[in-house]
Amino acid sequence: MKARLNAYNYAALKPMLAMEESVVNSGLEHSLIELVKMRASQINGCAFCLDMHSKDAIKNGETPQRLFLLDAWRESPLYSDRERAALGWTEALTLVAETHAADSDFEPLKAQFTEEEIVKLTMLIVTINAWNRIAIGFRSIHPVDKARAA
Repeated sequence: MKARLNAYNYAALKPMLAMEESVVNSGLEHSLIELVKMRASQINGCAFCLDMHSKDAIKNGETPQRLFLLDAWRESPLYSDRERAALGWTEALTLVAETHAADSDFEPLKAQFTEEEIVKLTMLIVTINAWNRIAIGFRSIHPVDKARAA
């Protein structure tokens, strides 16, 4: 696969970078932020973002086991109720054409997050979905581990 273009070369990406900075500095737990980014990127099939966020998550203390089981978060006891609520909302919004953000996905948020945190979480989900579309649309290439590629 060959990259189509590097969007970072263009000023039009500046608002996305500002949105990303806002999300990262929102006050939500960094571990939660990385899990949400990973889950949306799994659903969207964004190799570039999965590569980047798995490395970031591990660097910041996330366990490989939780990352490996993320696709099956509903069946694993490794995630807190707060994380489960966030992951359910992540799936609902990432797949909004199918789910229409059902009440059953929104209700668990109210027990785990304040209204302001729900808005911050929603902006996180919106932002990673936008990044996924940018990376996939422009065929961003994640770094290849040359030792493994050989």
